[in-house]
Amino acid sequence: MALDVGYTNGVIATREKYLLKEKISRLCELSAEEAFRALLESGFGGGAETATDVYDYEKLVAAEEAKLDEFIREYAPSEIEKAYLLAPRDFHNAKALIKAAYLQTDATRMLSPAGLVLVETLSACVASGDFAPIKEQNAALGAACEEATEYLKENENGAKVGEIFEGALYKYLWTLSKKRKDLKKLLQAKADMTNILIAFRATSAEEAEEKYLPVGSVSKKSLALLFDENTEKAENAFAKTPYKAFVEKCYAAKEKGLPPTEAEKIRDGYETAFFAERKYELEKSEPFLYYVYRRRAESANVRIVFVCLLAGLSEHDVKNRLRAW
Repeated sequence: MALDVGYTNGVIATREKYLLKEKISRLCELSAEEAFRALLESGFGGGAETATDVYDYEKLVAAEEAKLDEFIREYAPSEIEKAYLLAPRDFHNAKALIKAAYLQTDATRMLSPAGLVLVETLSACVASGDFAPIKEQNAALGAACEEATEYLKENENGAKVGEIFEGALYKYLWTLSKKRKDLKKLLQAKADMTNILIAFRATSAEEAEEKYLPVGSVSKKSLALLFDENTEKAENAFAKTPYKAFVEKCYAAKEKGLPPTEAEKIRDGYETAFFAERKYELEKSEPFLYYVYRRRAESANVRIVFVCLLAGLSEHDVKNRLRAW
């Protein structure tokens, strides 16, 4: 049953007061220990009740993510938003469990919190090889589990298993969001940017084509131009698309022999930036989505800050790695 959007927006307005906002930037200017104390004082993730040592920052992030999951389950405007935001966890966990079973290792450290399917259900199905209970809850997820399991019976390519689940996830989300212009646009843009990155990382157009995500709007013909030695052709092909600057950043990194970090940052912060551009004009379920993506970006940035500070990176380098929030 759909919730009262006005009521949900009121809840969001109250909770937005507790976002870190500009405090994230200030954390980058401190030592790891100072930043940790500042984070505790902000109450992020439960503060001192959750963690007491700088290396426990991940506990704070995990606690914050758990609170956000609870918010999504309780306040999602409809089942569409709830599934769109939480189902990716199920695809990730199923993939992790199947890979771990194949490698005969423990999947615990690879698992994320449950999405809409209990981890215990996924684990039991992987152990038994019977994915009917998963199919009852998510037919696309169950089919992906079967495909990956069958593939591993005759092949040893773990990377292919990841591709199976990623492709199945995007198809599922596309079906879920086909009547929702905002979600559809978000998904398509993420698929397009991911496919461009795949092309830049691949050694050939043929290799890349096997890995491309479905539902993207950029044609394989255009993506193939990224392998042409005449980079002008590719730049011209993308000149009138929303990905002009994105492709230019990929080329700039490639020319310097560096990973496409700037492009990845754009892709990973796309949802937040998408809503931020018109944050005073958001309607219907958009304020809910904007709030969720801001919270997720905040948790990702806290993680980035502490990983970088503990590695001894400079303030400039840490800030350069932050996602839009």
